[in-house]
Amino acid sequence: MKPNVLRTRISNLNQLDLHQSLSSEEYQIQMKELKNKIRELTFLAKAKNKPVLFVFEGWDAAGKGGAIRRLTSEIDPRLFEVHNISAPNEEEIKHHYLWRFWNRIPKKGHIGIFDRSYYGRVLVERVEGFATESEWVRAYEEIFLFEEQLQSFGTIILKFWLHISSEEQLSRFEMRKNDPLKRWKLTEEDWRNRDKWHLYEEAANEMFQKTDSPKAPWVLVPANDKYHARVTVLEAVVQKLKEELG
Repeated sequence: MKPNVLRTRISNLNQLDLHQSLSSEEYQIQMKELKNKIRELTFLAKAKNKPVLFVFEGWDAAGKGGAIRRLTSEIDPRLFEVHNISAPNEEEIKHHYLWRFWNRIPKKGHIGIFDRSYYGRVLVERVEGFATESEWVRAYEEIFLFEEQLQSFGTIILKFWLHISSEEQLSRFEMRKNDPLKRWKLTEEDWRNRDKWHLYEEAANEMFQKTDSPKAPWVLVPANDKYHARVTVLEAVVQKLKEELG
């Protein structure tokens, strides 16, 4: 395995080396070993009554869904739930933005996975103007306290940002557009967001700096190569669960 990614913390997207890659053979070997460890560790979390929360953020088409599918493939389906977070519905918008996430946090011995998350307040809501400046500035402390309360409950928290270059994203968008089976994944909003790339990057870097902590760390994942990204995610999960479960 690589050096512990939780020990080599990076808090700026410009520091990532997006040229890292794995061959298909290396990928298969490492994934088999990692999946076995994840299966064992998630059963241990269940035995110790520990809730686990994984948060996934990143660029459109960065591979969040694929990474989540590989992560969950060896976990007992009774132990995890994936929450695909989109815009709040009519009922949710009447409440504090964290309300719908409180309703989805994992219970003891179970695993919750957020595909997009409460960090939307300081990302898309900030950039697109869905939250006022005072709201998204205040959200850093609100999120910190939210995660602190989860930790007090015993929750193990690990957060991922899957990072690709603008050029790689464009290539993946074009592939989706030309593939009838994947065309549905591409929306006009995805294309519009590319025009605000630098604003999202600025928001993301500030988010890492203000919400990264030893107990709820961000792992910034170079994801131009999907094999490398998936292995990095699973390695970080194994390392975090080992640290927390003893």
